[in-house]
Amino acid sequence: MNTFLYLLTVLIWGTTWIAIKFQLGVVAAPVSIAIRFWMATAVMFVLLFLLRKPVWPPRRAWRYLFAQGLALFCLNFLCFYYASQWMQSGLVAVVFSTAPIWNAINGRIFLKKAIRPQVLAGALLGLCGISLLFLPQMRGHWTDSGMLVGLGLALLGTLCFSAGNLLSSRMQALGLTPWTTNTWAMLIGSTVLTLGSLAAGMEFAFEPTARYIGSLLYLAIPGSVIGFTAYLMLVGRIGADRAAYCTVLFPIVALTVSTVFEGYVWTATAFGGLLLVLGGNLLAFLPAGRLPLLAARQ
Repeated sequence: MNTFLYLLTVLIWGTTWIAIKFQLGVVAAPVSIAIRFWMATAVMFVLLFLLRKPVWPPRRAWRYLFAQGLALFCLNFLCFYYASQWMQSGLVAVVFSTAPIWNAINGRIFLKKAIRPQVLAGALLGLCGISLLFLPQMRGHWTDSGMLVGLGLALLGTLCFSAGNLLSSRMQALGLTPWTTNTWAMLIGSTVLTLGSLAAGMEFAFEPTARYIGSLLYLAIPGSVIGFTAYLMLVGRIGADRAAYCTVLFPIVALTVSTVFEGYVWTATAFGGLLLVLGGNLLAFLPAGRLPLLAARQ
């Protein structure tokens, strides 16, 4: 089951980056995100009733739900949508792939959870591989002010994502399922985005094109309903640090999509980076007992 949830999350979220690109343009980013999560929230409530899942969370969970709604379904996406205006989607995915490191660090700071050296080593190895994959995109952009703004926003979005992971883990420890917490957190996030957009005078327009509507539906249903539920179920089953390692593979899926639709050319450096990512993935998921050196040090 863990393998299925892991692969499902990687495949869905690895293809949402290009869909986010399709959302940019006529409709303001906060409005697009709000519409996306209003749609996802409606579907989630229907599923809760059809599957007879608990709908109303207990009082002690509401502070975590509000925090998760702001971090995971509001600020996180605002950062990434605006970062995508300044940066190529592949580079945004590279920054986002640092989530395992932030989860491990934040888990240590806020939850007093020990950082497993094996997980951290695997994440760092994967990040080295991704750096090789996207090195050509990074060259020549470090003095570009727009690129630096995009990098800052992408990093902030990743930190918000990590905070949302820890909040979900905390609520699952209280006995709440991602089905319930996601539904209410999405509702909170979409409400905040709607009120903020109206206060800022943004028009709730809708772009009547197949590209916009198709990407919106994909982001709302597979990207939000299925992707977030699968991922947060994984967080509850194997922990936030190991679950977030699947974010390291997102750029691989994005590159595959780019190869098919945009003519991305694979090089020896890119293949070397792919091997490092897969090696880091294997390292993070092997039981510590399989690695005598790490086991001896723990």
